[in-house]
Amino acid sequence: MKSMEEMIQAAQEAAQTVQTQMEEAQAKLDTIEVEGKSGGGLVAVKATAKGRILGVSIDDSLMKTEEKGILEDLVAAAFNDARDKADAVSNEEMGKMTGGMGLPAGFKLPF
Repeated sequence: MKSMEEMIQAAQEAAQTVQTQMEEAQAKLDTIEVEGKSGGGLVAVKATAKGRILGVSIDDSLMKTEEKGILEDLVAAAFNDARDKADAVSNEEMGKMTGGMGLPAGFKLPF
């Protein structure tokens, strides 16, 4: 039977392992790129799976003053599409990490 001190040390080591894995997962998410699109690809937003925006591409056909409102809507839609894709990739990657931990389904680690 393990002593209380041994159990506390094991718990601390496990917590450190989880912390290290979380840091590695977060770093990986910032290297995975996703692209959100709207308007049939007229507007595209590139982002990391962590949500950092890398760039915006707007087709020249939308660069008209009278199309300003449409362009603004398409940019917002492309950002939202990129964010949705980033969230999906992030959830998938974090699921891979937490899958081996024996955590209950739906349990979310803070990150």
